[in-house]
Amino acid sequence: MTATDTIHAYYDAFNRQDMDSFLALLSDNVVHDINQGERQSGKATFATFMDHMNRCYKETLTDIVIMGSEDGKRGSAEFIVNGEYLTTDEGLPDANGQKYVLPAGAFFELKDGKISRVTNYYNLNDWIAQVGA
Repeated sequence: MTATDTIHAYYDAFNRQDMDSFLALLSDNVVHDINQGERQSGKATFATFMDHMNRCYKETLTDIVIMGSEDGKRGSAEFIVNGEYLTTDEGLPDANGQKYVLPAGAFFELKDGKISRVTNYYNLNDWIAQVGA
């Protein structure tokens, strides 16, 4: 698989909520840069993060555009997050099923056919304005 194929598979699995397939695309020591948060390492830590996210949010990504470097070592994606805020996430506004639509992007590093780094970006203030109103 090419870098863009791997990233497509990653987002396809995300949209299906197929966490087994999603996590299988990650290297064991994957680095995850959380938007406006910390850097985490390891597939098990990423799985715990996703469990938390899937409990608090229901999201589908649309309008996905994926780009990859010629050498297959890096990629990026731009997309729209279509979400519902299900359960209050610590330090954020109270959840009551608010819907949101948010442009976002991600950067990837790949090694040996697996995603070795994911860095996500979105405008947190925009999200807060949508769910806090």
